[in-house]
Amino acid sequence: MKKTDILTPIGITLGIIMISFGIISSSGNFDGFLAFIQISSMVIVIGGLTAALLINFNLDQVKIMGRVVKESFNKNDHNLEDLISLFERLSERARREGLLALEGELEDVDDPFIKKGVLLAIDGIEPEVIQDIMSAEITAMEDRHSKGRMIIERAGDYAPAWGMIGTLIGLVLMLNDLNDPTTLGPQMAVALLTTFYGSVLANLVFMPMAGKLETKTDEEVFTKQIIVEGVIGVQSGQNPRILKEKLSAFLSDDMRKRRSVENEDAVEGIANEAS
Repeated sequence: MKKTDILTPIGITLGIIMISFGIISSSGNFDGFLAFIQISSMVIVIGGLTAALLINFNLDQVKIMGRVVKESFNKNDHNLEDLISLFERLSERARREGLLALEGELEDVDDPFIKKGVLLAIDGIEPEVIQDIMSAEITAMEDRHSKGRMIIERAGDYAPAWGMIGTLIGLVLMLNDLNDPTTLGPQMAVALLTTFYGSVLANLVFMPMAGKLETKTDEEVFTKQIIVEGVIGVQSGQNPRILKEKLSAFLSDDMRKRRSVENEDAVEGIANEAS
């Protein structure tokens, strides 16, 4: 299940607000902000950027750009502690009732990767084969994510370049009209705006989005590695407590401390009820 990652829109909005505040506070009035709005400069940067992406990538890759951008606004809702508890429960039931009994447990599991792994275990596939199959799927996922992320990274590379191209166009036009010195300042300002637009798009939108997507991929790979270890542990009949401790090694120190405190509280509660 995926939830909205509010940090992405907050970051972009905050960046726009800070840039706008800097412009208005430096100019002393709102007219200074309006001076940064230049349609022709926007057309050069956005149009050139779009053209470069169409040349660089095939149609199928361009089509998924919207989906890739949307993915940077989502976050994976994987709770590692719940994941460990799930495999502890699966291990207990598998040891008590056999692997076939796990089919009933899968009805409440939404993650297809977990379902696939457990079904392979139920089918009696050897642990080494299960690990090979699931590791191959992780590698394929990384490759897909890398290809999807590449179009955003390229956009981050091309945006400043097209900003510079727009600036060169403006400078050439300005140099062709040196007879009127009063127009040099405004024309120079317009020429520099394309570099401004390209830099903002690259450093506030595209490159941070690509970084967010790379982080999300690393987190998903990490989670899937825990799932692989959990499936292998269940399939090989590991003791639930041993499997729990093994998977807990993936947790951060803070998570382990919190989990330890919760377990101590639960034991204390049981002891109080018994007395």
